[in-house]
Amino acid sequence: MKKMMFTIFIILFLPVCIFAYSKNIIPGGESIGIQINSDGLIVVGYYKVNDKYIAKNNIKIGDRIIKINGKSVSSISELTNIINDSIAENLSVDVEVIRNNKIVKTNLTLEIENNMYKTGLYIKDSVTGLGTLTYIDPITKVYGSLGHEIILSETNNRVEVKDGNILLSKVTNINKSRNGKVGSKNANILYNKKIGTIIKNTQTGIYGMYTSSIPNKDTLEVAEFSEIKKGDAYILTVTKNNEIKKYNINIIDKYYNKKDTQKAFSFEVTDNALINETGGIVQGMSGSPIIQNDKIIGAVTNVVIDNVKLGYGISIITMLESGDELLN
Repeated sequence: MKKMMFTIFIILFLPVCIFAYSKNIIPGGESIGIQINSDGLIVVGYYKVNDKYIAKNNIKIGDRIIKINGKSVSSISELTNIINDSIAENLSVDVEVIRNNKIVKTNLTLEIENNMYKTGLYIKDSVTGLGTLTYIDPITKVYGSLGHEIILSETNNRVEVKDGNILLSKVTNINKSRNGKVGSKNANILYNKKIGTIIKNTQTGIYGMYTSSIPNKDTLEVAEFSEIKKGDAYILTVTKNNEIKKYNINIIDKYYNKKDTQKAFSFEVTDNALINETGGIVQGMSGSPIIQNDKIIGAVTNVVIDNVKLGYGISIITMLESGDELLN
């Protein structure tokens, strides 16, 4: 009897994974501006001061500067002010950086050139770009976009988010893709039209809370990975102004490699109108939702450079699970 009661107790208290995301979500397709303030000042390069590189020995490209002389810095103007206010006669400042996810304490000896203190460092404190909104959860207001992380080209590192926003944008023209060279959308970002926050930048996309009015669209059912089939599907994306259009694609294959979540399935652009307008897949199209059999199955993530009509998609389930972590 005691043994049976113990068994029942164990069964009742087994942990259960419960996801908060809805089974019906609002598909995106809108062109969005992306504005991220970095968590720390990102070192992206060096310049010469008095004909020499003064920072190379102690500061590495990709370092994130978080403190100068013990004071926190979150913008280039703050760094400049702290240096000007606390510079010693020997022109040396203490620097604290994050390098390979570890805090490193070092120092930097400045030099004066043209009556100005120079660090010898090229630094970024923010990143701006374009992408496509993938989905909005109408219940939680969590959104997802891109389907891949934002990586700074100068450092090849993921941008760590302090805070940020997604904004409305209007596509002005397209630089067409051709085999061997990927084109891009060009757009005007409406900086006074913020529609959401950016909370995290992950391997599966950027996520945050949608703060504007929920678009007046029908929701779509979420497709499990097992429901994705070879054959006809379509994407939603913008190629002009802010008009979202459907464009036909063909799902070629799907893959079970969990290590590369951005390539859950492959597809080919078959829509002549999109090919005429863009040449195939272009930068700024990342995040465009993919629909098959009236269900949202994923989003555009990557293009094959040698054949720009071919691309890869991420499963919508993968993105929803990542977005769900905002609520836990």
